[in-house]
Amino acid sequence: MPAPKYTLKTADRHDLYQKSVQCPEADVAFITRVFRTERGRYPLSLREDFCGTSLLCAEWVKSKTDRVAYGVDLDREVLNWGRESNIKPLGDKASRVRLSCANVLTPKKPLTDVQVAFNFSYCIFKERSLLLKYLRAARASLAKDGLFLMDIHGGQEAYDAVTETKRQPGFKYVWEQGDFSPVTHERVSWIHFHFPDGTRLKKAFEYDWRIWTCPELRDLLMDAGFKKTAVYWEGTDKDTDEGNGVYRATKTGDNDPSWIAYVIGYK
Repeated sequence: MPAPKYTLKTADRHDLYQKSVQCPEADVAFITRVFRTERGRYPLSLREDFCGTSLLCAEWVKSKTDRVAYGVDLDREVLNWGRESNIKPLGDKASRVRLSCANVLTPKKPLTDVQVAFNFSYCIFKERSLLLKYLRAARASLAKDGLFLMDIHGGQEAYDAVTETKRQPGFKYVWEQGDFSPVTHERVSWIHFHFPDGTRLKKAFEYDWRIWTCPELRDLLMDAGFKKTAVYWEGTDKDTDEGNGVYRATKTGDNDPSWIAYVIGYK
């Protein structure tokens, strides 16, 4: 099948983002494996904070007939896009997804087995007190044996002004990092899209973040009342020396130039 012929006029930034950044099937598999390992049962309810287009919510309810998902985001425009593009196409399964235009700093009901803050979305909270408030709200929204999962990125390249380009079918995805402040750990980054006809969608998305570290997040989770924390680190393929996409609990990690891991809080 030939690649779609994207142009600046025909492309949709949310569609391009999903195709470039997200892999909900892998996310659902990881959440399920971790929860079964830690709690001995299948997780059935998921809350996706900063849910954006709610792609993970859609995949969650598709993966098992008795699963329900709740998406929370402040951006009504992207919630509406997700509802039309990802939830309605589920058909009867759509009734098991509930989307809310609300603030993640407020605890939510019903309580869920799992709550996630993926795509480094919590990095918008630059002050420790504000992130702590969010983590307390997350804990209050979990069932008694619930797990809270956050992804985290780091390594020297997280602090460098770099640009990374990846080819996707029909377009190019460009990730650009601005200057990093070692005093505040703040960094602004952008996503651009380039098309075969030479047109470009510049700054399709902008991220003004504080780059948090694993020890900071684990300390904050404990301060928020979680009983314990863990870090799941990506393994290495022996043949390529690259990440193999398999994350396991660890007490140490390789000091790679660029890495992604998961920090987990146990209620």
